[in-house]
Amino acid sequence: MATIFTKIISGEIPSYKIAETEDFFAFLDINPNAKGHTLCIPKKEVNKIFDLEEETYLELMKFSRKVALAIRKSIDCKRVGMSVIGLEVPHVHVHLIPLNDMKDATFGSKVKLSDEEFKSLAEKISSNF
Repeated sequence: MATIFTKIISGEIPSYKIAETEDFFAFLDINPNAKGHTLCIPKKEVNKIFDLEEETYLELMKFSRKVALAIRKSIDCKRVGMSVIGLEVPHVHVHLIPLNDMKDATFGSKVKLSDEEFKSLAEKISSNF
């Protein structure tokens, strides 16, 4: 059965897309720790990051870096943090989170954004990709 992320990639479920290549997809987390919290995923559905083929793993990191640089250009933050936990959805995903303090890095701390705020953020980050 396809994961929610596979459904996002196919367009079956809407998302606030940041970037897309032949093999990877980036979109805003709809339950963000901080404004600009983005997920980067491979299009190929694999559950655990270290089960990716080495080349795919390295390309995912390159793609994530490029997205992180776009986030940094778009969001006022001290740094962009990266986390890979993978318990929520059985599909590899890299969290890129704009950080200003440690609370931004905790997954219990969430911010609420309107649809318009999500759309504006996605456009801004995407334009810097």
